[in-house]
Amino acid sequence: MGNGLCSSVLNVKRVCITLAAVFIGLRAVVEASTSRSKKMMEVEGKINRLKRHAVKSVQSEDGDIIDCINIYKQPAFRHPALRNHTIQMAPSDNPSITITGIPEAFTKRDTGSSMFGTSQLWLKKGSCPKGTIPFRRIEKNDTVKASLPVDYGRKKARNSHPSTEMDENKVQNLLQSNHSMAILMTEGYSYTGAKGDIKVFNPHVEYDDEWTTSQIALKSAVLQDYECVESGWAVNPGVYGDRKTRFFVYWTADSGKKTGCFDLTCPGFVQTSSEIALGAAIHPISTTDGLPYQITLYLFRDPNTGNWWVQYDEKTNVGYFPPELFTYLPQTAQTVQWGGEVYSSRIGGFSPHTSTQMGSGQFPILEESSGYVKRIRVRDNSMILKFPEQIDHYTDEFRCYDVRFLGDYTEDPEFFFWRSWKE
Repeated sequence: MGNGLCSSVLNVKRVCITLAAVFIGLRAVVEASTSRSKKMMEVEGKINRLKRHAVKSVQSEDGDIIDCINIYKQPAFRHPALRNHTIQMAPSDNPSITITGIPEAFTKRDTGSSMFGTSQLWLKKGSCPKGTIPFRRIEKNDTVKASLPVDYGRKKARNSHPSTEMDENKVQNLLQSNHSMAILMTEGYSYTGAKGDIKVFNPHVEYDDEWTTSQIALKSAVLQDYECVESGWAVNPGVYGDRKTRFFVYWTADSGKKTGCFDLTCPGFVQTSSEIALGAAIHPISTTDGLPYQITLYLFRDPNTGNWWVQYDEKTNVGYFPPELFTYLPQTAQTVQWGGEVYSSRIGGFSPHTSTQMGSGQFPILEESSGYVKRIRVRDNSMILKFPEQIDHYTDEFRCYDVRFLGDYTEDPEFFFWRSWKE
């Protein structure tokens, strides 16, 4: 009798514990769902406010809608550090194109390039008036793809992993889980600018949660929480909703853990140009057997304000990353990188490896069929744009993403390009 009573009591306790666990689990699910719903409502509210600020809209032939937004209503000023920010409409100095460190016969290449320039598709259908910025409209469905709405537009955090490829400091800045890089780099000096001509392709991206970029990046030397400003072209379905090649800028103040984003998907970058839309499709695109199209990018620090400006195709100052976003970059950068990057959970030791490509997706042998960066230049505290004094080239996965660095037998003595393939 007593044993039966004890057994019944124990069974009741087990049921109560099970019910309590189920209740706690359901409550957590409900709270998470409620929190996500609130964040979605916040994101939707921000999108609607930006639409209301549009003084004009342009329907691009590729499906994008470009809203011409009052320059003072742009997303940057939602950042707590920028609420009282005064817009710098143009750089305070004319960035020097004086070249040193290479033969005089090659300096003529720094006043122009023999490659073909590009434009943006939306400009075929209209333009934005002065006093506005072209904002590529973000749809609610775009933000749903992110794990959390607040993570939309942000690169996933990069966790370093060990390697014997390079010395420890460089490894910590380069090797990161789920990211594969093939780059040319210079470091060890105080850099205030970097420039290059990037050939534009439309590489294959296998899955919607993967992306590929070709860019110029300036970074601080802090290893685990490095600060970075970047610009280049990207194929990123998770941010842009398709697989078109698009112009981008990017920043982070903590290696992408909690800060930073592509373009204007979060507060930070201050746009000043009414001619270039961040995230807009680039046109035309190079093909391996066609004409070579490129974009020329120059990222440089304004000596008076500390703003990091992005200049597009030698003539258009798109906007800047304010120093208030960073701790170390307001002074100088310690590392400059040119090259390609692929994000995927299917790289490294994963089998099968992703087929997402980098650059042109071709082996780097022939200039005509390979992705590259040409006219590589840096600027230091001398304020002179020049060829880097020291260069390293590096790849995480040489069997999949490779680089070739040519220092001889070329018109410009330095030349860099990359590729990818699936084993």
